[in-house]
Amino acid sequence: MSNNCKNLIEQYINWLHEQISISEIDGICEITTPFLDRHNDFLQIYFIEDGESHILSDGGYILSDLKMSGFDINTEKRSDILSTIIQGFGVKIEKSELIVRATNKDIAQKKHLLIQAMLAVNDLFVMAQPTVASLFLEDVEEFLNSKNIRFISKLSFIGKSGYSHYFDFAIPKSTKAPDRLIKAISSPNRNNISSLIFSWNDIRNNRPEDSKAIAFLNNKEKSVSAESINALSTYGIDSIYWSERQDKVTTLLN
Repeated sequence: MSNNCKNLIEQYINWLHEQISISEIDGICEITTPFLDRHNDFLQIYFIEDGESHILSDGGYILSDLKMSGFDINTEKRSDILSTIIQGFGVKIEKSELIVRATNKDIAQKKHLLIQAMLAVNDLFVMAQPTVASLFLEDVEEFLNSKNIRFISKLSFIGKSGYSHYFDFAIPKSTKAPDRLIKAISSPNRNNISSLIFSWNDIRNNRPEDSKAIAFLNNKEKSVSAESINALSTYGIDSIYWSERQDKVTTLLN
């Protein structure tokens, strides 16, 4: 990897460190992260001592916010989708809170997984809008199946940092093309784009040299900003607009 690429990664990690703040409230550590929810508020997580282990929680914010937006998580389909998403990050729901349990050795990784889960579940807000017929992830999977594109779903990879990163699909290597990791982003905002960039740069050195990352970007209801596309391109991530997916079939089939 070139020095320029290494500098970009180091700058991003340094930015994360600089933007995180911690305060203590009644013996509970409140961690304010630089990641934004759909209201452009910083996501916060809570660290609680529990004997020999620790609990990291969102304090019930994410599910409460979804309910207030009109999102009913009690339907069978949406409940299944919610469970699938959080299980992919090793997160559980207890008393309407998203939580993970951690030890001193894995607390940094578990904090990272909880934040990823909060971002993913927060993204379910799009389902509360009647103009959206189904979850974007399901749309992408149906498209891949309809075109007989071979893929593996729901994969996690360990990065250089030791963190585990979740990708929605992977297309195995062939004689014509390298392996490709796919992330379906239903709300391509700065927050979700930054999360994918960090994940890809953290794992790319552990993947075959010619591996690629692809972002399926939902532009059904809202256009994707040029800033987002440029950011993905800068870090070597290919973008596929949902509206232009038919033009990419041959590339994905190889």
